[in-house]
Amino acid sequence: MREAERYTLDTSAIIAYFANEAGADTVEGILALADRRRTEVYASFMTFMEVLYGVWKRLGEKEGKAAYLRLKSLAVRQLDVSEELLLAASRIKATYDLSVADAWIAATAFATRSQLVHKDPEFRSLEGKLALLELPVKPARLGSRRE
Repeated sequence: MREAERYTLDTSAIIAYFANEAGADTVEGILALADRRRTEVYASFMTFMEVLYGVWKRLGEKEGKAAYLRLKSLAVRQLDVSEELLLAASRIKATYDLSVADAWIAATAFATRSQLVHKDPEFRSLEGKLALLELPVKPARLGSRRE
């Protein structure tokens, strides 16, 4: 990672950091740069939602809300819905085999001209179109489906 580069954290990168999974050290380094104002770090509004409902579903409401508040306390700028973002996410969803959530997250990286930090092999389809920083990949989940 280089100073002055911009980053967008996918939900998988945030969860890796929170759960101290492989790649957590990379995310920690990026967040440390952001704390010192040496880089800008973004996350899609969808990432905030995925952290909240994902932890809530697995560990309960209290833990989900705690994870959400923890994410809000990080030096991460939440990118909310805008016309530009909606158009970018729609273009990505129509063109690439990504879930709706991943299309919003990728659109966030495009809109902020930042490197997408992730553990999701689905983002590989954007190689050459978007700067990607792939953390050690998470195993595929059985029975997962796209929306």
